[in-house]
Amino acid sequence: MNVQAEMTNALRDAFHPSTLTVENESHRHNVPPNSETHFKVTLVSELFEGQRSVRRHQSVYAVLGDWLAGPVHALALHTYTPEEWDATGVSPASPDCRGGTGK
Repeated sequence: MNVQAEMTNALRDAFHPSTLTVENESHRHNVPPNSETHFKVTLVSELFEGQRSVRRHQSVYAVLGDWLAGPVHALALHTYTPEEWDATGVSPASPDCRGGTGK
């Protein structure tokens, strides 16, 4: 199983989300082909009710800690309650890569 699938399963098990996308954005960065180092997560869960963004992100980091300590270099998090998601319905676009060697 690849990193993206493993992270998706872990988040699904922990948060029982109504919406979940784990996007591998590594191709947008200066990394070898087929890398799994940069991800964007959009996570909508009732478990986020009453929590501020920092607490939501901490709970995601707790679930993904092994990946963040290993192969994952960057993680963009977009966490919403179902009500917030219904009002927004879209995650912000990730910025272009601004670093790395050879740029």
